[in-house]
Amino acid sequence: MQISVRSSQSRFNARAAGLLLGFVADRAFADPGRFHPVAGFGTAAIALQKMSYRDSRAAGTLHVAVLLAGTAGLGLTAEAASRRAGWVAVTGTTAIATWAVLGGTSLARTGIDMAARLEASQVDGDLTTARELLPSLCGRDPSVLGEEGLTRAALESVAENTSDATVGAVFWGAIAGVPGLFVYRAANTLDAMIGYRSEKYLRFGWAAARFDDLVNIVPARLTGALTAACAPVVGGSVQESLAAWKRDAAAHPSPNAGVAEASAAGALGISLGGRTEYAHGVEMRPVLGRGPVPTPNDLRRAARLSSAVQISAAVVSAGISAGIAVSIGKFGFLRRERH
Repeated sequence: MQISVRSSQSRFNARAAGLLLGFVADRAFADPGRFHPVAGFGTAAIALQKMSYRDSRAAGTLHVAVLLAGTAGLGLTAEAASRRAGWVAVTGTTAIATWAVLGGTSLARTGIDMAARLEASQVDGDLTTARELLPSLCGRDPSVLGEEGLTRAALESVAENTSDATVGAVFWGAIAGVPGLFVYRAANTLDAMIGYRSEKYLRFGWAAARFDDLVNIVPARLTGALTAACAPVVGGSVQESLAAWKRDAAAHPSPNAGVAEASAAGALGISLGGRTEYAHGVEMRPVLGRGPVPTPNDLRRAARLSSAVQISAAVVSAGISAGIAVSIGKFGFLRRERH
């Protein structure tokens, strides 16, 4: 019993260390330039879809289940092998997996790059380079967007994807280790690929969208809380961030994106939402926040806010894993005393 307790404690402590090391690697190196594992998963998902696609929820559910099961199996195998090799191996495996699935540093850098391109367009009137960059942030049609639309699209993407690219990943890494990291990123990737309300994916992508909603319920709210806490970093108000979350988030069509975007709008003192153009059509989004429309400088602030939230999330998630280790120790001690 004592050996089992110590082993479990060691695993969760190693997990905490690995999460922090992987996060530091993402901050230092950002996404891998070549052979990105998420891109590899996307390629596999596209190949499977050629065989599995049917215009039905059942086919989409099977498609998602097969891919998530494969990803979970890979994560379980990697974690089991690292456990046999000891504490250092668990830490290293978790760190590599964390770095592989995170995309927060690239997200913030792309937001800053977009802000610079939009500022340049104010001088020369040419939005070409800004429009070329937008697809790396979101799925909206850049050809129909002016400066204001490009700015809002980029800022909303930075706000929402702060949760998807980092907070959700490190949270599930703390709870479920390498399998949690892999399954979360796979679910998020599938939602981005097929979780649309377009004619093609309305039914086939239903399971991907619903599962992504499920795994993001807690991370999105953690993102909202951390966004409010970090608001002063960009000259914002904790109270305004929380107020926008409480007042506006529920009106958003996504139960999770609304939290991230509304809390960011309040923290930045701006408003988001309105006419939103995608490849599959136009959506009228509710207004989030009560400030003016965002400017390129607000996009820079959003990128800084995103970085602050990501750092906070990594620390909190490592703390969750370490806290689980402490709880295991206390629980094991109580059981030995009773015995």
